[in-house]
Amino acid sequence: MANSVSFAGNIAVSLLDNQQNPLANAVVYLIPKTESFEPVENMAIMDQVDTQFYPHILAVQRNTQVSFPNSDSIQHHVYSFSSAKVFELELYKGLRADPLLFDNLGVVEMGCNVHDWMLGYIYVVDTPYFKKSDYAGEVTISVPDGEYTLKAWHPRISDSPESFQMMLSIQGDTHVSMSVPSALLPDVNAFEDAADEFGEYE
Repeated sequence: MANSVSFAGNIAVSLLDNQQNPLANAVVYLIPKTESFEPVENMAIMDQVDTQFYPHILAVQRNTQVSFPNSDSIQHHVYSFSSAKVFELELYKGLRADPLLFDNLGVVEMGCNVHDWMLGYIYVVDTPYFKKSDYAGEVTISVPDGEYTLKAWHPRISDSPESFQMMLSIQGDTHVSMSVPSALLPDVNAFEDAADEFGEYE
């Protein structure tokens, strides 16, 4: 939570790819120039539904606990080798996995040892000012007046967030457009409909 601040306005962001098409489901976040934050005690959920991670991309503030329920009728074995969080939740169903603390910044890419096409992401930011863009590439975030760095992340963006970040001075309601400089990486969602030869694995 921010320290003793009042929200003074909304910043509306239009996020576009390098072809000027809307970029949906991206994490858009604002880093204040001077503000500091107390440790958070949040809980977020990364579920597993129909042999997919749900949501596909989860954004959390640093020091958030994330729960990994398995809503499928089959077992999953969730893991990550990402430097921001290495973990393994061995075969389970329901709510048997304990929540995990995400205290390092960056992207955590997850998979399932049983269902190879399952791919999900947790993106850890050091600010309470973040949201995901909608299908129109739009996002609105309420912030106090001040100086900010605007960044965005999505697994299909090949550029680092720092390479196209924007420095902003926000006073009241503001609208900005942000474009990704390079072409997007291939869409791995094409694998989500893959045949499940291990679909009944228990």
